[in-house]
Amino acid sequence: MGRGASAGGQFQGLGKSGFSCRMGGMGNTFGHLYRVTTWGESHGGGVGAVVDGCPPKIALSEKDLQPDLDRRRPGQSKIVTPRKEADRCAILSGVFDGQTLGTPISVWVRNEDARPEAYKEMQTIFRPSHADYTYQAKYGIRNWQGGGRTSARETIGRVIGGSVARKMFKQVVPRLSVTAFVRQVGSLVARAEAGKVSAKEVESNIVRWPEAKEAEQVVRLIERVRSEGDSLGGVVECIVRGCPVGIGEPVFDRLEADLAKAMMSLPATKGFEIGSGFAGARMRGSEHNDEFYLEGKKVRTRTNRSGGVQGGISNGEDIVFRVAFKPVATLSQVQKTVDAKGRQVELKARGRHDPCVLPRAVPMVEAMTLLVLADHYLRDRAQMGLNRK
Repeated sequence: MGRGASAGGQFQGLGKSGFSCRMGGMGNTFGHLYRVTTWGESHGGGVGAVVDGCPPKIALSEKDLQPDLDRRRPGQSKIVTPRKEADRCAILSGVFDGQTLGTPISVWVRNEDARPEAYKEMQTIFRPSHADYTYQAKYGIRNWQGGGRTSARETIGRVIGGSVARKMFKQVVPRLSVTAFVRQVGSLVARAEAGKVSAKEVESNIVRWPEAKEAEQVVRLIERVRSEGDSLGGVVECIVRGCPVGIGEPVFDRLEADLAKAMMSLPATKGFEIGSGFAGARMRGSEHNDEFYLEGKKVRTRTNRSGGVQGGISNGEDIVFRVAFKPVATLSQVQKTVDAKGRQVELKARGRHDPCVLPRAVPMVEAMTLLVLADHYLRDRAQMGLNRK
């Protein structure tokens, strides 16, 4: 079964003391100056985040964080997982008298509707397209209750970090906004222009579709596929308005590179493109180039095929990108797989799951965007000594 997959394999890499020599747990922190560490498992006592690097004197309370958590939480509509979680957050540190202290902000969300017994079968069986086998092979141990650390419940910590960043930007760059929406579910594609999409319309329907009149058709598709025991994937698009010129770094830490890493770190993501994306590969340079012009004293581009980023640095235009999400791997159908003893077995999924992750992925994409922008904004201020507006 590979390294660590069997009882004997789990002792590989042990030193004389009996402790593992592997460098585990190193991928749980995101960012340089604005750093977010998430923690917790799907069916443990709770999940949360530690946000470090947020400047002091930013107005912040639990009421500021709760709206984004409510948009992410399960049980919010008929087309998402029925798991009932209020996802009420509690700020444990880093805030005093309604303002950030400049010290680590720790936030906790309790797990209230955990049902680990529903996943007992997964203790020895590897679910297709889940991380069960790879975690077992790497660590020799895993939390099999609902996916443990690999569950999308981990993204609560990301949304917390993104909400803190959103509050920071309201104070330091008030014109900056981040709006994501569902561009595609299965074969259905929204026709709306990204630049005209408003957060109000996105939140007016349970799919988070940019045109509310079309949303019911998407709902019917999701419900039909769920009734067949299957699932759907799709695309989330995100638009950043009001980003100052000059945010981003050259070469390895290009703004679009960090956005790509942030998005591809989300559960179920399989693709990222910015601006013209893969469609640009079919164009000639004369078609693709964004011509500059002056709007008063401001440098603008007539088109935005660059997606608001050139040379890894924001150019002041809207930052527009898309993220592809695969169909949910948990199905209410019998699937062939293997177990921890190397036997071919069949599995019918247990537990609760979304038939389509796209509606709940919208606040996750916004959160990761805000984490990247907050980090690069603070890095820019540290290097250039500028407070870009």
